[in-house]
Amino acid sequence: QGYEGLVEGGDNIKQANWLSVSNIIQLGGTVIGSARCKAFTTRAGRLRAARNLVEHGITNLCVIGGDGSLTGADIFRSEWGGLLEELVQDGQISEEVARENCHLNIVGLVGSIDNDFCGTDMTIGTDSALHRIMEVIDAITTTAQSHQRTFVLEVMGRHCGYLALVSGLASGADWLFIPESPPEDGWEDLMCERLGE
Repeated sequence: QGYEGLVEGGDNIKQANWLSVSNIIQLGGTVIGSARCKAFTTRAGRLRAARNLVEHGITNLCVIGGDGSLTGADIFRSEWGGLLEELVQDGQISEEVARENCHLNIVGLVGSIDNDFCGTDMTIGTDSALHRIMEVIDAITTTAQSHQRTFVLEVMGRHCGYLALVSGLASGADWLFIPESPPEDGWEDLMCERLGE
């Protein structure tokens, strides 16, 4: 469950093995779970997370997520030494255990359907999202044609219009709105004229 599992510990931290990861590659969403974690935004929460990692002998983290997840990982990395010192002072771990776990390695992978991260060809989740959008468009196109109606489709992407733009191009959409290029005044008349053509 992301950082929530890291903070809560217990059964949330378990070793992945061949059986636990077999036949999950084709599943949508995230099999390992995902959760926004308010506790991890506090030092006390990160201290609990550090304690759970040390308890399991984990010194390598692979963080898959967007801005919040990767920012959290950077903060956690920068505080790691201080968190271990605090755990030693509180008597939760020994100095020897702190020395054994003195370095935390973190790899960050951008998991965002928005595909809005510089330096990557395509972020994790974008291709799956586009695939789903195209399936939906294929399914409703014949209905739109048979009813001779205009259909409006809204896709995810928050402040990034990548999904809308690419799916609009792939489906031959007649009109498109993306946040990077807000419509100009009078767009309604222009759109009606275009659709009339």
